[in-house]
Amino acid sequence: MIAVRRLSVELGGRAVLDEVTLGVEKGGWTMLIGANGAGKTTLLRAIGGGLDCKGEVAVAGRDPRRTPVSRRARDVAIVWQSPLLPLDMSVREYVMLGRTPHLGMLGRVGARDRGATAEALRRLDLARLAERRLGALSGGERQRATLARALAQDAPVLLLDEPTTALDVGRQQEALDLVRELRAERQLTVLGAMHDLTLAGQYADRLALLDGGRLVRHGPPAEVLTRELIGRHYRARVDVIDAHGAPVVLPVRAREAA
Repeated sequence: MIAVRRLSVELGGRAVLDEVTLGVEKGGWTMLIGANGAGKTTLLRAIGGGLDCKGEVAVAGRDPRRTPVSRRARDVAIVWQSPLLPLDMSVREYVMLGRTPHLGMLGRVGARDRGATAEALRRLDLARLAERRLGALSGGERQRATLARALAQDAPVLLLDEPTTALDVGRQQEALDLVRELRAERQLTVLGAMHDLTLAGQYADRLALLDGGRLVRHGPPAEVLTRELIGRHYRARVDVIDAHGAPVVLPVRAREAA
């Protein structure tokens, strides 16, 4: 469903991605991990069609660089970490924007569009805030509204850039549990970027570790979240333990000088 081959991106004369090859099968969930500046968001932007790049890119069998925006929006829903939001718009109106790719030539909103919007509001616990302006929401509520808009879009591919930013631990679990449910219901294909290694390992099928714009390891969480790899590519001291069949990454503080 998502395939990139030898993908490279230069920004400001600097190589940000260097010949990355990665695939996500239909219904799969892969999380991009790596230290700040590793290239995670850049890779998502390239796959979403928002960047000039070299190499091959295919999403749902189409190259997003050569696909009209309206068609691309039916293929891919994107949740960015810090989206620009129309703060005077109501939550309901904003979530309804996710239906735009599905409207006919006259742009009329139908019963199906209203139903998809109402369902997205319900599943993200936003129905009671539906008439509130985005500018009056907390950071976590805005993040949930962004997720709701992506849910209403009903695309087969979902790109997530730090989807749990500004959410408390309970809301983080709710959001990621919802993504997991959508995979089962719709065979949704998910590619995301996340700093929280434990959450990434708990929810994703596979992890792709980037460092300096290169893909350095790709595989099941238990094979990627190791003390050696995290120490080398994050320059961090950690322990990794198994919890209910998934790796948990625990930071280890430096020993105090004697």
